[in-house]
Amino acid sequence: MIQMTERAVGKVKEIMETQDPKPAGLRIAVVGGGCSGFTYSMAFENNPGLLDKVYNFDGLKVFIDQASLLYLDGAEVDYVETIEGSGFKFTNPNVRSTCGCGSSFSA
Repeated sequence: MIQMTERAVGKVKEIMETQDPKPAGLRIAVVGGGCSGFTYSMAFENNPGLLDKVYNFDGLKVFIDQASLLYLDGAEVDYVETIEGSGFKFTNPNVRSTCGCGSSFSA
């Protein structure tokens, strides 16, 4: 199961409110790419896929496909703001190594 912090849920909802038409939820996925093999993907979605797992975080629907679930089990998504920048941060116990830039991982 994946977890999302209150900050992450709040930020996604804030961004969703600016979309027209408003999407039904957020898709989180693990896709091939990056220098370590995998990267995280987040995108708004109007309908879940047939085999998606659907999570509900305080009214925010999060869709995750079956393949991505294997890599996201136990992961937490947070939203962080620092002097260096802001964005969504994944803490994933399945990650064995990351690249130097921190945007891709291997599992």
